[in-house]
Amino acid sequence: MQGSAADVPSTPRPATGRLGIITPGLGAVATTFMAGVESVRRGHAQPIGSLTQMATIRLGKRTENRSPLIKEFVPLAELDDIVFGAWDPIADDAYTAAKKAGVLEDRDLEPIKDFLSAIVPMPAVFENKYVTRINGTNVKKGKTKRDLAEQLRQDIRDFKTRNKCDRVVIVWCASTEIYIKPGPKHATLEQFERAMENNDEEIAPSMLYAYAAIMEGVPFCNGAPNLSVDIPALVQLANERGVPISGKDFKTGQTWMKTVIAPGLKARMLGLAGWYSTNILGNRDGEVLDDPASFKTKEESKLSVLHTILQPEIYPDLYKGFSHVVRINYYPPRGDNKEGWDNIDIVGWMGYPMQIKVNFLCRDSILAAPIVLDLALFSDFAQRAGLKGIQEWLSFYYKSPMTAPGLQPEHDLFIQQTKLKNTLRHLMGEEQITHLGLEYYQS
Repeated sequence: MQGSAADVPSTPRPATGRLGIITPGLGAVATTFMAGVESVRRGHAQPIGSLTQMATIRLGKRTENRSPLIKEFVPLAELDDIVFGAWDPIADDAYTAAKKAGVLEDRDLEPIKDFLSAIVPMPAVFENKYVTRINGTNVKKGKTKRDLAEQLRQDIRDFKTRNKCDRVVIVWCASTEIYIKPGPKHATLEQFERAMENNDEEIAPSMLYAYAAIMEGVPFCNGAPNLSVDIPALVQLANERGVPISGKDFKTGQTWMKTVIAPGLKARMLGLAGWYSTNILGNRDGEVLDDPASFKTKEESKLSVLHTILQPEIYPDLYKGFSHVVRINYYPPRGDNKEGWDNIDIVGWMGYPMQIKVNFLCRDSILAAPIVLDLALFSDFAQRAGLKGIQEWLSFYYKSPMTAPGLQPEHDLFIQQTKLKNTLRHLMGEEQITHLGLEYYQS
């Protein structure tokens, strides 16, 4: 569960010293994130897309005109205090990886080549059977998965010492693993640790990163739809050790649009007959998702959004039995510039059909990079504010938000944004904003 109000100290600890951000995965998303932060630090770019850097937050009544930047209101780590690290099965440094990813142009990469070239990935915990379309030689060896997890823990400690970091956050930026259903091996910490020692196939590499992070007191954010930290054993461990965790799957392109459009349909009580979504992309993510086992993991993440927002069990006349189809097609010429097509068949007054068509030509890693930054900074803040376990207030950034057992996730982007900002107000001792506004009209 998320830390309760009683768990929250009156004043969050300040963000003193250096913050290490380590990403499992040094591909398109991670290198775009790192290059972007360094470009902002050098004055070459603006942190567009980042709430922590560009958004304001209203405090008090509208008549008070108090709307500071979030970063001026909340004690977040400064960009200049961030140090980067990564694990990856491919040994390319961040500059080489960024060039291969093809997201950023030379005009943006060359001025920071020195910085990116110095970021060399640590050997990864990686098994090809979990991500079948990637092969790499920069991989750790160990007799058991428990041994590999201990190696990751040592990496975190060494990174912290080497870079003189006061705190560390880990954000998963690696590929989608094959679909794994939660089972007995994930139920308790004792069963999980025994499964690690037995090299159980149900313990995927991403779970080892999550375990290592929590054991080292490091917040963990899961940017892929893998189970990773979303299992009872690791939620229990995070609560016991006072570590914030969040996930799953960065909400970047098509699903982000769904969480904008679907609440609008529901708000107006317009019906939905069907929603067909297809994507073409050619980056490493697209190649990985070309494997049916990895696509199954992504599909589960994408399909839950509409049902949860539209609530067909409450509004059967509008949403019962709507058709929802999702397709992802690997198309190498597209690279990281994903194209998403949506055909939405809606129903209006007296049952008359209408259509909405969306053609979203997005840049996947450009949309994901500011999410990585915000999650890292907010998770670090959450820990300094005394929060632990699942951070549902960070649902704004995820396709499949983690929640307490038995609790339905909130997918409506605007409710998620309100939850995020009200959590910040609460932690900083400010009043919640309800938007009631009756006081302005009462004599």
